[in-house]
Amino acid sequence: MIDYSNTTVLVTGAASGIGEALAMGLGERGAQVICADINLSGAEQTAARSGNRSLAMDCDLAEPDAAARLIERSFAVANRLDLVCSNAGIGHRGKIIDEDMNSGALTRLFEINFFAALKIAQAYTRILAPTAQRGRLMVTASENSLSVPDAVKKGKMGFYGATKHALLVALEWMQMDLQGGLVDLHVLLPGAVYTPLVSRSLPDPKLAPPALELISAARCAEVALLGLDNNLFYIPTQAHLLEDMQPRMAAIENALAILDIKKFA
Repeated sequence: MIDYSNTTVLVTGAASGIGEALAMGLGERGAQVICADINLSGAEQTAARSGNRSLAMDCDLAEPDAAARLIERSFAVANRLDLVCSNAGIGHRGKIIDEDMNSGALTRLFEINFFAALKIAQAYTRILAPTAQRGRLMVTASENSLSVPDAVKKGKMGFYGATKHALLVALEWMQMDLQGGLVDLHVLLPGAVYTPLVSRSLPDPKLAPPALELISAARCAEVALLGLDNNLFYIPTQAHLLEDMQPRMAAIENALAILDIKKFA
């Protein structure tokens, strides 16, 4: 188990949901937690529950330079930044065929769900380089990074899934970029998590369809920290994530057979 005493960590999207649970879990392990969110009041409430040394910062990661400024401000708190949990994200629903591709909502979706994590990674590696301090970066992606999950196929989440799929691919390439460097990279792959966003359409979590395998934000954070303890790159939170990937693999296998494309000896 990683010892977080005498460490400083940053959690984005910390006002609620997975971010709040991560901040609480890290605070319980002794970390000084910087709780960042566009909702400063919510971030302050999380910080107040995360330990005496924790604090809050406001940040809108859709702004072009927000990620770099947040990393600089966070590092300045204790002249160190041992872990960054890039967790902020927003949802979006709508049929791709009907969407306005020039929509400001889509631009904001990609800025927060995709580009922000990469900007955070760039800023984090830059600020650590002169210090020779080691760091960890855990980015929250999604089950939608891997597939079109059976339980949410009617959810009209195409563009949301696109941001998360693109994020996973970028992180897989980034992992190779960071090999031998100062930052260990991890990607959290949550399935359905009972957050305030989910509770709007599902007031009672007991009524969730079994196929959803709905878990609490606290359980998600518990799995995330266990993944960090074991230095995992992929940190999935529900078993169905693997099952949901199989139709794509089977379809590709079938296509190779039909096209008579064989692996070179």
